[in-house]
Amino acid sequence: MQLRKTIDNVLANALVVIMAVMVLNVLWQVASRFLLGSPSSFTDELARYLLIWIGILGAAYVSGQNLHVAIDVLPKRFSERTQKRLRLVVTWLIILFSLCAFVIGGARLVYIVYVLDQHSPALQVPLALVYLVIPISGLLIIYYKISDILNK
Repeated sequence: MQLRKTIDNVLANALVVIMAVMVLNVLWQVASRFLLGSPSSFTDELARYLLIWIGILGAAYVSGQNLHVAIDVLPKRFSERTQKRLRLVVTWLIILFSLCAFVIGGARLVYIVYVLDQHSPALQVPLALVYLVIPISGLLIIYYKISDILNK
């Protein structure tokens, strides 16, 4: 349980820092465009990559907090025992999806982009670093869901 709290805190703080950097980046983009008359060349690309990280890491964080969107009209009609079974099945489906799509698929994407040595046009950042958030988030979601199973 202590490990989960530590991961929650690290992830929440990372999301706050990424969001703050993104806000400052966009403010600089607007200021350079309207006050200096010459928009900065890297800000659009940086904002795009930060948004990717916020969206995917944010999904992992929300999954860990069990705050994700859920349609619970049908499950509420079942008995408490059936609801527990259904929650367990859904949790295992989330683990399976995260493993296949995020971890395996994301790792393959990172590997391909790394082998092809692709870099972003303006920042010259390796795109493998940008896409690395996908398998990381998948592992976080799997950790959270296994933790949920073990603690229930």
